[in-house]
Amino acid sequence: MSTADLDTRMMARALQLARRGRYWAMPNPHVGCVLVRDGHVIGEGYTQPAGGNHAEIEALTMAGDARGATAYVTLEPCSHRGKTGPCAEALLAAGVSRVVAAMEDPNPEVSGRGLARLQAAGVEVSCGLLQQEAERVIPGFIARMRRGRGRVRAKLAMSLDGRTAMASGESQWITGPAARQDVQRLRAMSCAVLTGVGTVLADDCALTVRPDELGLDPASTARASVRQPLRVVLDSELRTPAGARVCSVAAPTLICHRQGLAASGPVLPAGVETLTLPHGTQGLDLAALMAALSGRQCNEILVESGPRLVGALLQQGLLDELIIYMAPTLMGDLARPLLQLPLQRMADKVALELTDARRVGQDWRFTAVPRH
Repeated sequence: MSTADLDTRMMARALQLARRGRYWAMPNPHVGCVLVRDGHVIGEGYTQPAGGNHAEIEALTMAGDARGATAYVTLEPCSHRGKTGPCAEALLAAGVSRVVAAMEDPNPEVSGRGLARLQAAGVEVSCGLLQQEAERVIPGFIARMRRGRGRVRAKLAMSLDGRTAMASGESQWITGPAARQDVQRLRAMSCAVLTGVGTVLADDCALTVRPDELGLDPASTARASVRQPLRVVLDSELRTPAGARVCSVAAPTLICHRQGLAASGPVLPAGVETLTLPHGTQGLDLAALMAALSGRQCNEILVESGPRLVGALLQQGLLDELIIYMAPTLMGDLARPLLQLPLQRMADKVALELTDARRVGQDWRFTAVPRH
């Protein structure tokens, strides 16, 4: 096998390992690492939960002796000290002779410094192998580092005629068990789940990850159960009941409201945070919300709400992806529409790029991105 073929094969394996950390590595990017010497894998690893080992340390620990080895990493080894030490220094101390990275770290605290440190110490360095594939593994982290806010995805469920709830508000269940299981996995991969108080009042939703509904293998289920995403409720007037399921101790909760209501609202359970946001053109300032979530290191934000909030995010250019589950049912013209978009002319229509379409049980899942 040629060196180029071996490099590609080992980086593909590192990417496979990286995906194992997608449920628990946040707010860190989930990274994979493979150590190879004389054509044989001597160590593998992927990012552990926050505060734990990075992928490189896991691989070095497995290898024991990594002198003269090549390290394949899906993201540039870090050069700064956070909760753990710099991985670039750990690779140097282990005597690794070559490092192949899929991409530079977009984090300004690293941004090429890790590779430069290795190269200055005499390690052979290359970067860019399978870079597009690596970027697809950690899109939320890349977005937060490059533009100051994470990736925002909206989950929607509709009938074949594009309806999401009956006129009364009744909406459970439009889709089948397989689609709902898929949504549980989306939640598990998210740093935050965002909804509006209307959805809380109508559905009394918990918005938690339920391990027994994930349908994953035991190891993946265990990883997905390490942490619960932050539940974020947009509630201008602080109408969320203290006894609502979204306020339970099962997961952290942040309730966002307008100014002047902190003292006059309901007494919320201990552990439920509140956040004052300024008013925007369509209620609470959504751009300010995204900035606040970025400050909390939220890479992936999943929106599970009614048509108004999703429509507002789309109109304000804050929505990166729509994930739409379509059930083979008809709900009629009196039922509620998929999105609240006050468009009058054909020229105002919102163009989407369909990136994926697949069957999920008896339903279909469409993934689309807005063409801003």
